[in-house]
Amino acid sequence: MSVVGHQPPPFFKRGPAPLARLAFFVVLALALLVLDLKYRYLEQIRHGVAIVLFPLQRAAYTPVDLYEQLGGYFSSLTGLQQENVQLKRKELESANWLLRQQHLELENQRLRALLDMKARQPVSGTIAEILYKARDPFSRRVVVDKGSQHDVAPGQAVVDEAGVLGQVTRVYPLQSEVTLVTDKNQAVPVKIIRNGLRAVLFGAGAGQLELRFLAANADVQAGDRLVTSGLDGVYLPGLPVAKVLRVDRDTAYSFAHIVCEPAAGVEKHGQVLILGSREALPPQVEEVEARDKPARSRKARRKE
Repeated sequence: MSVVGHQPPPFFKRGPAPLARLAFFVVLALALLVLDLKYRYLEQIRHGVAIVLFPLQRAAYTPVDLYEQLGGYFSSLTGLQQENVQLKRKELESANWLLRQQHLELENQRLRALLDMKARQPVSGTIAEILYKARDPFSRRVVVDKGSQHDVAPGQAVVDEAGVLGQVTRVYPLQSEVTLVTDKNQAVPVKIIRNGLRAVLFGAGAGQLELRFLAANADVQAGDRLVTSGLDGVYLPGLPVAKVLRVDRDTAYSFAHIVCEPAAGVEKHGQVLILGSREALPPQVEEVEARDKPARSRKARRKE
């Protein structure tokens, strides 16, 4: 409130009207926009201001950036954990299939080896599978799934892909009992590949074999390989039987103590090959050989 004859102090003086100021700044802004659009006078100023304000912008945006990074980290961590759980579940689900696949591959390899063994022998053969061991704990016998209905007869030799396994000793209609070469009542005529020495191999139980009744000075060494000699008429000659593990020579005894290990997997359950009897030659071949024998004998006498 002013006193009569006195003017208000400058502090309380009012400037232009608000509407006038609004109009002035609007015109100024439009003029700057037109000048900047046409002549680009403010480009350098804008660049300088942007450079000066950039650190402030980054500092102001840092909390938002950190929040987004933390959210992405925890989101990816949760996704990885879920993926890991799913992969473990799939691995457990496929474990059975993988184990069966490995078993089938091993079984396929054994069957191929058995078929190769069958192709190398000049006899017929029947592939059988070992079902279980015999109930007698003092014998080494197994039961296979082939019997008299499959033309299996007592006395036939049984081999696997590595060598002689045993001999058929009892036959049922659908099953057969095979006595392994490691049984104490089993004997196989053999010979040593290295020097051709003939001997008889006996079962010793516990997965081992013995060469008996050989003199203490017999030419037998550890590592010698033994094959069937074919003298018994049961086993074909040349089938792998065993390998010599050690030779104990004692002068107090007349015979050497020779321990061998079987070449076949006698303590392993799997597929085996039951060898049949030797195949006879066709009649035509026998007649040709009978006619050729006198001619060959006459030629031999002439040469002499």
